[in-house]
Amino acid sequence: MRFDILTLFPGLFAGVFAESIVRRAIDAGQVSVNLHNIRDYATDKHHVTDDTPYGGGGMVMKPDPIVYAVEDVLGADLVRRQKETVNVEVPVILLTPAGRLFTQAMAHEFEHYGHILMICGRYEGIDERVNELVVTHEISIGDYVLSGGEIPAMVIVEAVTRLVPGVLGDMRAMVEDSHAHGLLEYPHYTRPAEFRGLRVPDILVSGHHAQVERRRREQALRRTLERRPDMLENAQLSPADLRFLASLKGESDQSD
Repeated sequence: MRFDILTLFPGLFAGVFAESIVRRAIDAGQVSVNLHNIRDYATDKHHVTDDTPYGGGGMVMKPDPIVYAVEDVLGADLVRRQKETVNVEVPVILLTPAGRLFTQAMAHEFEHYGHILMICGRYEGIDERVNELVVTHEISIGDYVLSGGEIPAMVIVEAVTRLVPGVLGDMRAMVEDSHAHGLLEYPHYTRPAEFRGLRVPDILVSGHHAQVERRRREQALRRTLERRPDMLENAQLSPADLRFLASLKGESDQSD
């Protein structure tokens, strides 16, 4: 899996990509992360990458350094072909609060490409002509405002890297992750069995694997209903799941 990231601040990525799963994936040759400084593509002697917008307002990133960078990394022919045919070979992702919300399903989609390029915006935004000339996807990681697209790029690299075959040693960890099947993950427990008067639920130490799995599923359903009920609309639910949710809603109605 190859990631190319266009940014004004490549140094921001050093600590994140030097640790944990992404680092191991890079060392194993399963993932490559290439950082490109947008300033290197500015054509003036001062390497200016932003300017005042027409109509007034805060500074906006100029189109030419970004477009030149994308064409240099991917090739001008590929970039032009993607825009003309709408047949995406390498996603060119603009990280922006105005984009589609990033999801686990989207992470799977991007992993299947094998190569993605991300553009990290700064200041008040990016000249709209970047969208028109090179961008294939606009992505947001949430309904809030950050100083730039660098942190969202880190999020996407982490989420997609976890899906690359061979990166995770225990594949069940990937399957059971929160959001993998549209539910939040169930509560976890480990030693000691009791801490400050709080005990691990008996069923988890009973050795009855079927009952353990059933409890975990029910706890995932309960947590999702309580914290993110909107997720249940698209979750993969069995008849048993639906019956359990109905019983939870019945309990809630009685308590009211």
